[in-house]
Amino acid sequence: MTALTLHPHTAPWPYPRHVAHRGAGLLAPENTLAAFRTGHAHGYRMFECDVKLSADDVPYLMHDDTLERTTSGRGSPLQLPWSALSQLDAGSWHSPHYAGEPLPALAAISAFVQANDCAVNLEIKPVHGTDAHTGARVAEAAQALWRDASVPPLLSSFSLDALAAARDAAPALPRALLATRDIAGDWPAHMRRLGCVALDVHYSAATPELIAACAGHGWQLIVYTVNDAALARELLAAGVRMVITDAVHTITPD
Repeated sequence: MTALTLHPHTAPWPYPRHVAHRGAGLLAPENTLAAFRTGHAHGYRMFECDVKLSADDVPYLMHDDTLERTTSGRGSPLQLPWSALSQLDAGSWHSPHYAGEPLPALAAISAFVQANDCAVNLEIKPVHGTDAHTGARVAEAAQALWRDASVPPLLSSFSLDALAAARDAAPALPRALLATRDIAGDWPAHMRRLGCVALDVHYSAATPELIAACAGHGWQLIVYTVNDAALARELLAAGVRMVITDAVHTITPD
């Protein structure tokens, strides 16, 4: 089976409207297979997660630039090969129930997602100074891991350099530009240059004007992180295409 290629203005949007943030990072340790299983158990069929590189270029899931908050390690993850990172405890910080839960390699996430007929938004999350290299390696890995998938992973990043490198490494994979609640400036030029199909912003930035601007350019608008069910319904009704949420237990997906 050949993966669907998305092009701005013309391609159908293959993704669901509700996305579980960092797997289901409120109810289980974020960016772990346990979180993905929890989100799936609550009916979610698309997940957002953060992807980094180990010292030996293995893509894996973790949000922070340092290991302390969500693992048993210390310091920069860039200092460790995957053989060491894969031995860290990424669950105990959340609760004793998840003690020993490991960091997952992107390959393990790909296997879970495709086995369960789900989609994924891979946020490229480079450690400072590694933007282009991380963007290229993550995109190459995603292209290989999802080569037979009917729905491709959606790549996103706050880093323009990471997205540009991802575009060059795997141009067929769709991309979304991440922005803060203070989006301003020439973001449409960045969208065009990077060949993005979507803009991904904090929900407070999803004004009627921004929704209309995205629609006028043929771009989808994604918002993060919406944890109120009424607000999620309001945003979707107003023209937002996708909401990312931690509240998988209170926001029921379509």
